[in-house]
Amino acid sequence: MTSKKRKADEDNDEMSVSPSNSPAISSRQLARPIKKVRGGIDMSGRPLPLPRLLETLDTNQLRTVLQTICERHPDLGQEIVNQAPRPTVAAALQVLEEYQQKLRAAFPFGHSSSDYTYFRVKQPLAALVDAISDFTPQYLPPTEQQTNVSLEYLDGATKIIHDLPDWESQGYRYHKHNAYDEISKAWALVITEGAKRGGGIVLHTGGWDQALAKHNQQSGGRLEQAMNAMANEVGWMGTNANASGSGSSDPNSILNQLMNGTYGSPVRVGPW
Repeated sequence: MTSKKRKADEDNDEMSVSPSNSPAISSRQLARPIKKVRGGIDMSGRPLPLPRLLETLDTNQLRTVLQTICERHPDLGQEIVNQAPRPTVAAALQVLEEYQQKLRAAFPFGHSSSDYTYFRVKQPLAALVDAISDFTPQYLPPTEQQTNVSLEYLDGATKIIHDLPDWESQGYRYHKHNAYDEISKAWALVITEGAKRGGGIVLHTGGWDQALAKHNQQSGGRLEQAMNAMANEVGWMGTNANASGSGSSDPNSILNQLMNGTYGSPVRVGPW
């Protein structure tokens, strides 16, 4: 019994030894990870990188910045013109409609004199007319080679011109009249060039002859130059046209109605 007790005491003494006293463990050093700070230890303010700055600008701010830079550096402005994608008809008409909305918003509420109203809206009115004048050459040949694209723009722009205010004073009407004159010349150019491609089939199959006639009626006959071009270029459409292609024996044909300025008028039928 004495020997067994001594053996148990020796085992307890060995178990009571702390692992920290082990030579192997005490000689081992634990490496602590080094915390990395993004951007370095010294933080200081700095401007945004260009891509991040551009992300914060809205359309108007970006346009203003670009315009200012281009005015200071004309060569850079020309480079932007060369590299930028061509605007679609929908994009151009959307810009014109935004000018149109500004014009409508400028009209005073309630009844006002014609003079007061005109001077109230003169600036946005001139801005809209100038925008139409600037956009139109972009969609004319030879810059624009597709006749349908040119006609689509002219159709939309002419509708906007129709909505320009009609003033009682003749002196205030020159904005709208000048816009009609310019758009009429544009129609005539596109019609003349379009007639050279495929015999002018696009002008007829797209219904552009009828669209132009309606525009002319709504304008009070101010698209005469365009109407003359259409009458000359679609002469082949008339039935029984003469050799010179200048007319048709059918008084109710679209061609003769265009040439006589009677398109859209009621057509008499029956013996009375």
